[in-house]
Amino acid sequence: MRQQIAESRRLVVKVGSALVTNNGKGLSSEFIDGCARQIAVLRAAGREVLLVSSGAIAAGMQRLGWAARPHAMHDLQAAAAVGQMGLAQAYDSTFAQHGLQVAQILLTHADLADRARYLNARSTLNTLLALGVIPIINENDTVVTDEIKFGDNDTLGALVANLVEADALIILTDQNGLYTADPRRDATATLVTDGRADDRQFEAMAGGAGSSISRGGMITKVRAAQRAARSGAHTLIVSGHAPEALISASRGEAIGTLLYATASPLAARKQWLADHLQLAGSLMLDEGAIQALTSGRSLLPVGVTSVEGEFGRGAVVACRSHEGREIARGLANYSSVEARRIAGRGTQDIEALLGYVDSAELIHRDNLILL
Repeated sequence: MRQQIAESRRLVVKVGSALVTNNGKGLSSEFIDGCARQIAVLRAAGREVLLVSSGAIAAGMQRLGWAARPHAMHDLQAAAAVGQMGLAQAYDSTFAQHGLQVAQILLTHADLADRARYLNARSTLNTLLALGVIPIINENDTVVTDEIKFGDNDTLGALVANLVEADALIILTDQNGLYTADPRRDATATLVTDGRADDRQFEAMAGGAGSSISRGGMITKVRAAQRAARSGAHTLIVSGHAPEALISASRGEAIGTLLYATASPLAARKQWLADHLQLAGSLMLDEGAIQALTSGRSLLPVGVTSVEGEFGRGAVVACRSHEGREIARGLANYSSVEARRIAGRGTQDIEALLGYVDSAELIHRDNLILL
């Protein structure tokens, strides 16, 4: 299976805060230089590389003299603003020493939730890659709120992999990979060398956050692998402390944990739907509607028992069972107000209830993805 990484032409590399900032002691020039040198080797071999980098908040904490990560949103955003300056400067000067030009891209979930902005971000990234520039991507921590955050850069790395249809996502962390249990607490824990990204047992193996500096943990990396697999990207979780980790990975050497994709990549529009982290509302379905969706048909109003949330036409909504399990998600052809009026009714009743018919379906199958 490692040959799949060796044959990958477009790579997304995600580096964690603990590595970039030497566990919060300050930006690690040694690590950043190592990344730049290895990425230069990959570029010379014809690979396209995008770098998703954590570290802005941690770097800002160090510059501001804060020993502990603050909890208040305004303090975190201030730290990110200060730290992003140093982070961008460090990447720019270091990559230049290896003959590479970089570009800073700051994203929020709103950028990827809006279809037009999503397509524009993809176009910009593809243009930068065509120019031979290394995009360095981070969440725009200075403007996001808890409600619109990606939450961690492992998730962001997977979303970027899907956005640019990358062949592989390489996550550099401070652990050797995924273990059967937390190796810091269980001496019998063994390294998982490879497995299917959609194998749910790996979530049970993953623990919490790895340090007080980083926000994610192994669980976010496993879930990132699941998300990246939707576009056909394989994920390699490997220690950033390992010598020449990126070069070794690109050669297909047996390092870290490979979580490989098995399903066919989703169509671009359905991939965009799957990647929404926040949904506008929910449609509760009866058993007949659930069976219709799972057999590839559209969602009709008659199969909807209730509508939750307030949303407009074209919003991304969840389709749920009465137990709350998300069956699918898609673009609603009617607003929440209209959906409540026609819920449980046949398509022949729509015009009488609303005064017009926009579509016979509440969600058309072309705008719907099963989960």
